[in-house]
Amino acid sequence: MQKLNDDIINISSHLKKMAEIQPYKRAVVYPVSRDVHDRISYAHLTFLQLDRESDHIAHGLNSAGIKKGTRTVLMVKPGIDFFALTFALFKTGAVPVVVDPGMGINRMLSCLKSTRPEAFIGIPLAHVLRTLFPGFFKTVKVWITVGKRLFWGGHTLDNIRMRAKGSYPQAMTKRNDTAAILFTTGSTGPAKGAVYTHGNFDAQVEHIKEHFLITSDEIDLPTFPLFALFDPAIGMTAVIPDMDPTKPALVNPEKIIEAVINQGVTNMFASPALLNRVGKYGQSRGIVLPSLKRVVSAGAPVSLSNIKCFSSVLTENAEIHTPYGATEAVPVISIGSREIFSETGRLSEQGYGICIGIPLNGISVKIIKITDDPINQWSDDIIAPDGEAGEISVKGDLVTRNYFDNPEADALSKTKDGNDIWHRMGDLGRKDEKGRIWFLGRKSHRVITPDGTLFTIPCEAIFNNHPEVFRSALVGIGKKPNQIPVICIEPDHEVNTDKKKLEKELLAIAGQHELTKNIKIILFHKSFPVDIRHNSKIFREKLTTWAEKRIKKCDGK
Repeated sequence: MQKLNDDIINISSHLKKMAEIQPYKRAVVYPVSRDVHDRISYAHLTFLQLDRESDHIAHGLNSAGIKKGTRTVLMVKPGIDFFALTFALFKTGAVPVVVDPGMGINRMLSCLKSTRPEAFIGIPLAHVLRTLFPGFFKTVKVWITVGKRLFWGGHTLDNIRMRAKGSYPQAMTKRNDTAAILFTTGSTGPAKGAVYTHGNFDAQVEHIKEHFLITSDEIDLPTFPLFALFDPAIGMTAVIPDMDPTKPALVNPEKIIEAVINQGVTNMFASPALLNRVGKYGQSRGIVLPSLKRVVSAGAPVSLSNIKCFSSVLTENAEIHTPYGATEAVPVISIGSREIFSETGRLSEQGYGICIGIPLNGISVKIIKITDDPINQWSDDIIAPDGEAGEISVKGDLVTRNYFDNPEADALSKTKDGNDIWHRMGDLGRKDEKGRIWFLGRKSHRVITPDGTLFTIPCEAIFNNHPEVFRSALVGIGKKPNQIPVICIEPDHEVNTDKKKLEKELLAIAGQHELTKNIKIILFHKSFPVDIRHNSKIFREKLTTWAEKRIKKCDGK
């Protein structure tokens, strides 16, 4: 990547470089239609075309008033326009604001309002939303519709695109200049806007390439839109899947497999929910996907059974990677399926937690003593002894330094260490004798009882071993430190379950393990509430409320 000096950097330069190195390679491939025989056709832009298209749009954005530092709401579906717009915004130095629409209208609108956006780019449906709730967008001065503009004013992407010709001189942004604001899902509290700098994004690109040994001749199937944006910067072809990105657990597995085969996909990102659905489908039909050499699954813990199932559709040379991170810092730790199969997987099933591997090169990871209080200044005194449970904290060039205009969240999650910042992940873990980190669950989800503290992941593993259990969730009823532990069970949907019999068997299993011997209450739930981003992360707060009501109802009888 070309840099004028160590401090001047713009993430869009990666695309410019790829357009020079491999101008005629496909950058983005998008499914557009099917014929009468259900054969799918694709549209695409090469790296040169994508670079030029984003140049033209950048000129138009600039003429419309979107410039360096302009906070810009971006509500566009995955596709060619999404890529072109995002890199055009980076080129101008504007700041895309990205929120998951699936978090619910009220929460989404509150997130957008909190950033005080100055511009709004969206599909017609997004503009309908903003006209219905104008109070949330009082600071917006520039409106751009991607598609047909109806009764609202502003520009359209088509008319600003037509204004521009020639290359665009990218903004001379610095390493620590804000590049984007990406909101967390808010699965364990209010959603927060993580401030990404151009330096953070640049570091992510380099770490991903280095750790996963990704080369520019590869083809990716990114089933999570934000991860797709790394592809043009790395030099991979991004094949946009034919799916609803907000519902990966309901994806049509035939369409995912079709895309892999049609395009010769070598790399795929998949949430655990999508991995499970596609893996079961492929395994039941004896499907093998020989082009895939790497699968990356993240967003929630990935079970051993899930990894084994999807591995059945891969060749012996392929591997599933389960990197660990969060919106504020990703990826920071990683492990591959070969190590999971040979050693750590069986320990996970026994309640050791989930091994997430060792830190990526250049990323510092420490386990600190558990506290719910802010830690203003870093000290070695807060580090937990090896083998002891504590909170995972990370430091490195890809770690975001702050949230947007949220000093309370900064106080709880960021710790100063000279000129550096440690990010407290809010996750619990322990370090083993090999330097590997074992994930134990969210700090806020630990259950503190008179008999001791229970961690979600180790306890749930004991129950998940039962063949009729799809997944389980530990929740605590009452106030800490006198909580009552309760296990919620979502039975396997493909099994006709006798719940009374299953409950008896699960209580017997619980009594045989030191971790779970004090769990005496089991509740059955038809379908756990999960996050919209990956359809995998369990909303335990909602389950806790549900469990409390169920128990009160039973006590009332």
